[in-house]
Amino acid sequence: MSGRVQPSDQIQITKNARQINVVLRSPEPAAALAADPESLFHGKPLSHQGHFGEIMKDLDRMVGLDHVKELVFEIYALLRIAGLRAEVGLTAGHQVYHMVFKGNPGTGKTSVARIVAKLFQTMGVLTKGHLIEVERADLVGEYIGHTALKTRELVKKAIGGILFIDEAYSLARGGEKDFGKEAIDTLVKAMEDHKNQFILILAGYSDEMDQFLQTNPGLPSRFPIQLDFPDYTVDQLMQIAELMVKEREYTLGPTTELKIRQQIMNEKNQLEIAFSNARFVRNLIEKAMRNHAVRLLSMNGVQPSRQDLMMIRPEDVKLDRKPAKETPRYI
Repeated sequence: MSGRVQPSDQIQITKNARQINVVLRSPEPAAALAADPESLFHGKPLSHQGHFGEIMKDLDRMVGLDHVKELVFEIYALLRIAGLRAEVGLTAGHQVYHMVFKGNPGTGKTSVARIVAKLFQTMGVLTKGHLIEVERADLVGEYIGHTALKTRELVKKAIGGILFIDEAYSLARGGEKDFGKEAIDTLVKAMEDHKNQFILILAGYSDEMDQFLQTNPGLPSRFPIQLDFPDYTVDQLMQIAELMVKEREYTLGPTTELKIRQQIMNEKNQLEIAFSNARFVRNLIEKAMRNHAVRLLSMNGVQPSRQDLMMIRPEDVKLDRKPAKETPRYI
């Protein structure tokens, strides 16, 4: 990770309400830049356009996650200023970007990791910007030495990108004699041996991740960025549902929206611990689309209109209820 960014714009820094605002000035009039909403990310100005700008917009369009967006802009501002410091002969040191993502399923952890990988590549932090997503089974071997070999191979694949370990707390579930500990030790060594060459993100439930970090005295300090991904509110989940429907070119009437909201509220209240957030919404919408298709094919030879092909009705919104299973957690 070079951490070097070559800026082409002039930069003005002001302080407001204990925040640093980085205003990127181009040779064009400042009024024209301020008036262009396309150059803003999370209400803040950007100078990079093209692929970088599109990725930033993808992140900004995600529902909620304000703290994640603030962190990304902090890193963006840091790298821009580091480029200016280098131009005038000042030290532009590196920072460590290993992270811990804490939260329930469906709160955007994996989606954010993919976007961060692409962003870091465009900002010069990562050389490739790819994401290697793994879990315990991918790291832990069957005999002594096998785990270290598997883990090192995955680190090698992640060089230039991000190694994302989901349910990372499960590596510590078996105690001192479990091979998961060997995977942890190998990862810690790899973080030293390949410093600034890849980013490691550990993800999992909040409480389990807090306890996991205490299993190795050297772990907490190696992950300076720890982000909490809270459960989405019902209103935010409705926003996600509406975005999913719009992207697929379907429509919802007021009665259908009300039924979706009720389904979300019922599921959220019944499964407060294991509620899967955006995953539940996606499953609900995709099931409704299948029910919609079956309903249209059952119209006795009547050719559906364009509106029929787009409109999801309340009777389409239903899930096959299955007995709830307790989500396994490992400590």
